[in-house]
Amino acid sequence: MARLSRPVAAGALATAAVLAFVGLRSSPSLSSGMVASKNAAAMTRAGQVGVQMRPNMNSRDELVLKGAFKMNPVKRNLINKAGALTNTLLADGVSMQQLARDVVCVHGEQTGNAELKAACNIEWYGPDRPKWLGPFSDGLDLPPHLTGEYPGDYGWDTMGLSADPSTFAQMRTAELMHGRWAMLGTVGVLYPEILSKYGGADYPVWFKAGAQIFSDEGINYAGNPNLIHAKSAIAVLVCQVVLMSFSEAYRIRGGPLGEGLDSLHPGGPLVDPFGLADDPEDFKELKVKEIKNGRLAMMAMLGFYVQAIATGKGPVENWAEHIKDPYAINGLTNLVATKFVPTETAL
Repeated sequence: MARLSRPVAAGALATAAVLAFVGLRSSPSLSSGMVASKNAAAMTRAGQVGVQMRPNMNSRDELVLKGAFKMNPVKRNLINKAGALTNTLLADGVSMQQLARDVVCVHGEQTGNAELKAACNIEWYGPDRPKWLGPFSDGLDLPPHLTGEYPGDYGWDTMGLSADPSTFAQMRTAELMHGRWAMLGTVGVLYPEILSKYGGADYPVWFKAGAQIFSDEGINYAGNPNLIHAKSAIAVLVCQVVLMSFSEAYRIRGGPLGEGLDSLHPGGPLVDPFGLADDPEDFKELKVKEIKNGRLAMMAMLGFYVQAIATGKGPVENWAEHIKDPYAINGLTNLVATKFVPTETAL
């Protein structure tokens, strides 16, 4: 059998699987274990005689499958061909998860189903990953050092800033760390202001919150003095250095909970107590989601800074004013920073 590309094989599998299983109503535990062969005729024969049941298949499933084969030989042949082709691809190193995604993607394109077509965009690594120009990326000359090995690589480095491997590693670390802090920062900016505006709380806007430590009341965590009552900037600094030193040392060097960890994604019971990244495929996808959300959060924080300088208000208040009168209050009506303008003070 000639080697088929994954898209072509997925198309054949999608067509065969849909035509074969419509009307059979069989259990998800039904499967066929086929033997790869060298030509189409031999593949069909191998599929017809090589149907094997999973060890956990119950008798009802087996009867359903055998009954369906007897009643509809056309669908039987399609199932056999799909099973044989599946095992051929598995033998070539294609994972079952990748194959399932390809089949769903092709079927979505054939039927125009938007939810199924979303599976076409899950390939985030390698040469077939999405590129930074989107649909205009065909024929794009990508930098040779951006091969799609790392999460979030869209092939964009027009100035060659990451051409050096050591610089590339440093920039990846810096981007991920800044992204994580930005995600925490956006929540810290928005949550208190939402509570103050809509929940009856009394929290200062984010760019004035730190100054509260110098007031007589200090800073009360969550507005409760019994939780964390901070009145000393030096004490806060010492606590931050100690806690951050411990977490960074664990991330970089490992520790009693793990040795030889990935410095960017250490995992383990402290970082991933629920085991969300135990599955390698899920872990790869989670890393892409993290870097994409981190980049979005960094842009959001930049917007918060600009809004604060230009309007002297927080993002929630800016948004509330905009939706109240979008034509009079928007990004084009206040292009010049009018707040926090330096003024002369008497010495």
